[in-house]
Amino acid sequence: MTDISAERQGERRSLLGSVIALGWRRSAVMLLLGFSAGLPILLVFSTLSAWLRLEGVSRTEIGFFAWAGMAYTFKFMWSPLVDRLPLPLLDRLLGRRRSWILLAQIIVIGAILLASTATPSTGLFVIALATVMIAFGSATQDIALDAWRIDVAEDEYQALLVAIYQWGYRFGMIAAGAGALVMADFGGFSFAYTVLAALMLIGVAGVFLAPEPARPKALGGGTEAIEGAVKGNPLGEAAAWLYSAVVAPFVDFIVRYRWIALLILTLIGAYRLNDFVLGFMAYPFYVDMGYTLSEIGAVSKVYGVFAMLAGAMLAGVAATRWGVYPVLMVGAIISAVSALAFTWLALLQPTGEITLVNGIEMTPWPQEKNPSILYLTLAITAENVAGGWAGTALIAYMSSLTNRAFSATQYALFSSFYALPGKLFGGFSGIMVDSLGYANFFTTTALIGAPAVLLVWIVMRWRAAREVAAHKPQIS
Repeated sequence: MTDISAERQGERRSLLGSVIALGWRRSAVMLLLGFSAGLPILLVFSTLSAWLRLEGVSRTEIGFFAWAGMAYTFKFMWSPLVDRLPLPLLDRLLGRRRSWILLAQIIVIGAILLASTATPSTGLFVIALATVMIAFGSATQDIALDAWRIDVAEDEYQALLVAIYQWGYRFGMIAAGAGALVMADFGGFSFAYTVLAALMLIGVAGVFLAPEPARPKALGGGTEAIEGAVKGNPLGEAAAWLYSAVVAPFVDFIVRYRWIALLILTLIGAYRLNDFVLGFMAYPFYVDMGYTLSEIGAVSKVYGVFAMLAGAMLAGVAATRWGVYPVLMVGAIISAVSALAFTWLALLQPTGEITLVNGIEMTPWPQEKNPSILYLTLAITAENVAGGWAGTALIAYMSSLTNRAFSATQYALFSSFYALPGKLFGGFSGIMVDSLGYANFFTTTALIGAPAVLLVWIVMRWRAAREVAAHKPQIS
């Protein structure tokens, strides 16, 4: 890591100074592209489900649509194409990263418009096809956009770029979530989808405003040696291209990190595990504690979003001053500790008689002890600020691990891998609550975060030792 002058450090002591150091152009473009990344995802999940159910589609059929979201999980499978395949005409006009972002946006816009022409009652297949296209285009946009973000800025600014990206991303989700439902209530879902397709042009504008990052000269993973050995042999060149696109990114990662590579992957998988497990039971917990849907929506879905974004921005600014690794450690600690806020809230147990509410057994708060909105707000503040900080820290860390010659492929692999353990273990969260109770469950989720703290410490020690070895004078 290069030395930073005192004057430059002074510029980055505030959010404004950090953004100025990053550059207004890159900051504004990241906000626009973040918006276009966040907009499509709810059209694959909750907004789509609401539309289908309102039109009388069965819950069984709605459940099948969830499979479209698998594109986000398996996006690493076609990420090598984004790294290595030049798009005709677009590559020459816009460059590798921007051309792929634009192509993905065109797919999403076309798919949203296709969905707007159909109705669930008569055109369910068309909507299903459009949803698969939206998911594929959105996942491809994520691949190319993450690669652009990694390539366009130095490692020290990645956390700040991620924080700005998350602001845009959340506004895109609001537009496709609450915004789409309001528009549908006013003019129907076809109207709402048409407006959302038009809003995707915000991201298109971001593509044309974005600088195209320079392509790295050195590739790594043995690519140069193999390409040089088969030069002039068409079949060999094709095999070399396939190697450089699919195999080299993984070889490069193993060669650069060696035995610590497995530890790094374990850290990535464990870092947000407690958040995933806790998240599956958060809303059932709010309901069981007696909070109304309006209270939950206001505190969690409105206030909570801004609390999360505040945590993300704090992490971004902190990383520009102290580096990614200290911020990563703080994120692991506060993510685990913040779960105890829910333990505290769960210990405020209601004492009323068990009743059935919408067919669910609940123990309501007695009239003289209504659930406090303040308590809920405090718990959600702690969890969301910590989650925003930890999420930004992890994304910045994963970005720093990539070789920029393979940034699309390597980052897609990391981002797919980090969510997998959480999704697997999250399925057991209900069993844990039933057997442990809410208070012990949330305490357990805090303990689940402890291994991540240990893994970050080990990786930090390894990195420090490697830097010392790199700067140790050689004796001839």
